[in-house]
Amino acid sequence: MTRTRLTILGSTGSIGRQALEVVREQPERFEVVALAAGRSGDLLAEQAAEFRPRVVCLTGAGPGSPVPPASPAPAGGPVEAPAGLRNGPWDLLAGGDGLAALATLPEADVVLVATSGRVALPATLAAVRAGKDVALANKESLVIAGELVAAAARRSGARLLPVDSEHSALWQCLSGEAPGTVRRMILTASGGPFRTWPADRLESVGTEQALAHPTWRMGPKVTIDSATLMNKGLEAIEAHWLFDLPLERVEVVVHPESIVHSLVEFVDGSLKAQLGWPDMKLPIQLALARGERLTRGDPEARPFDLCALGRLHFESPDAERFPCLRLATEAGRDGGTAPAVLCAADEVAVEHFLEGRIRFVDIPRVVDQTLEVHAPQTVEGLEHLLEVDAQARRTAVLACARITRRES
Repeated sequence: MTRTRLTILGSTGSIGRQALEVVREQPERFEVVALAAGRSGDLLAEQAAEFRPRVVCLTGAGPGSPVPPASPAPAGGPVEAPAGLRNGPWDLLAGGDGLAALATLPEADVVLVATSGRVALPATLAAVRAGKDVALANKESLVIAGELVAAAARRSGARLLPVDSEHSALWQCLSGEAPGTVRRMILTASGGPFRTWPADRLESVGTEQALAHPTWRMGPKVTIDSATLMNKGLEAIEAHWLFDLPLERVEVVVHPESIVHSLVEFVDGSLKAQLGWPDMKLPIQLALARGERLTRGDPEARPFDLCALGRLHFESPDAERFPCLRLATEAGRDGGTAPAVLCAADEVAVEHFLEGRIRFVDIPRVVDQTLEVHAPQTVEGLEHLLEVDAQARRTAVLACARITRRES
């Protein structure tokens, strides 16, 4: 049996670690040829020692690494590559530009993009242009540059394999269906930890409360986006590009149990839904296997019992208490460079919230103020998008500063 050879970008994050669990459980099906992480050098060294990739990249590495950073290191300054990375039998790269090198390795069959934020965008685009199948767990790549990525995929024949549970559910529901038979797609949202909170109580949300997601265990950025419902707005834009469906036909419904992961309604009125426990390893495995269903030997997997579940609940999202969903939808409909501004402003706002410099309710205010001063432009290319991103970040930082001064 030929093994699928994997490049994993973001191997030390939540999705990356679970992907390596899948590899560990299916050694006859998967082989790791490259690993990349940002600043967690010690964990990356442990992963490299176990999976023996040919190439390893520490994007946040600086002095002390055999290769100097090829691009600016992440916030917090450069880190030193630990001895476990420097002394291994693999090629070691440093800096953000190393991601694109890993994404285009000739021997890789599937590139898993599991990093958050726009840092993975150049690598995603490089992998697609090289004709690689890309298992995409990075929302920003399609939200910011969906037009560029989709066009590159059409030219190269690369496949975009969804990793998010919601998009994986849509992918599964569409399997075997004829093009043009979809009436609408329905993304489900857990509603986050503040689904039932009144608006005035949201004023006092702390970081620990916002990071306590009721059903999923994710990285901090995605967890905060889930609490504000920004995550669902980004997913709607992503679904538009993944499945070539107008954004107006992508809807969101709140489903607190997180059992129904998404639904598709067809032109004859029939609906298909994908159900399962909140477990990211299932959609990760499906994407890495390029749609093939593999038997799982996970001892923690629970039998699915509809009778034990009893009832499932659904409700409309509250756009008044959670305006990020509306802001994302509007930016998606404006198109052009607006989604890039949306993502940049959200990243800045979430970072400031996690650092305790603005409040939870200030996140949509920063995003709104940043979008207000931007006139959407036609996307001219990757460099243009990165310029727009940089300007939007500067605008968002100023918006955060104004809020901080006003509240101090």
